[in-house]
Amino acid sequence: MKKLLTILLVLILGAATADANVYTWSRYDLNFEVPEGGYVPFSDNVYFEMHWDDMLLTARIYSKEADNDKKKFYRENLQRKALSYSMYDIDFCKIKVKDFNTYAIEGTMPDGTRAIIIDMVSKKSDIIVEVSVNYLLGNREVVEDIIKSFAINKDKKPATRGKKKQKVQKKDDPKRQEQHPKPPTGPVFEI
Repeated sequence: MKKLLTILLVLILGAATADANVYTWSRYDLNFEVPEGGYVPFSDNVYFEMHWDDMLLTARIYSKEADNDKKKFYRENLQRKALSYSMYDIDFCKIKVKDFNTYAIEGTMPDGTRAIIIDMVSKKSDIIVEVSVNYLLGNREVVEDIIKSFAINKDKKPATRGKKKQKVQKKDDPKRQEQHPKPPTGPVFEI
C-alpha cells in the first residue's frame, strides 16, 4: 500500500511540474509558454507581466524601425536598460529563438537574483519583443525554455521547445559498437 501511495505521489508531482500555460497576443499572433503556478497582475496591448514565487517575467512589444536594425543599437539599448536596473556583473549571452534575431544580456540584480533582458527582433513582422526575466539562480533552464517558446504564428501554438528524445538502441547497435569502439571519454591517466 505504501508503495502504491508513493508511486501516485510521484506521478502527481511529476504531472504538476510538467504543466504549462500558453499565452497568445492575438493582435501580433505572438504565442509563448510559461510554467503553471504564476499569476498575471497586468496585461494590455503592448505589455505583459507574470509573477511566480521565484520568478518575474515582463514582455513588451515595440515597433521595429528600419534605421534601427543594427546589432550595435540593440546591444547599447540592452546595456542602458541593465544599468537602469542597477544590474552588475553583466555579460552578453546568446539565446537562439526561431524566427527572431536575438540580443540578450544577463547579470545580477542588487538583491542578488539573476536577470536576463532579451530583445527579439521578428523576422516575420515589424515588431520587437523585449522580454526581461528576474529569477533565482536554479531557474536558468526554465527561463531559457520560456524565451525559446516565443513564436509568431496564427496557430496559437508556442515554438517547439528542444525536448530531448530518448535514443532507442537497435538490434545491430551492439555489433557495430564492438567493431568500432569509441575512445574513452573523460580524463586519461597514464600508469
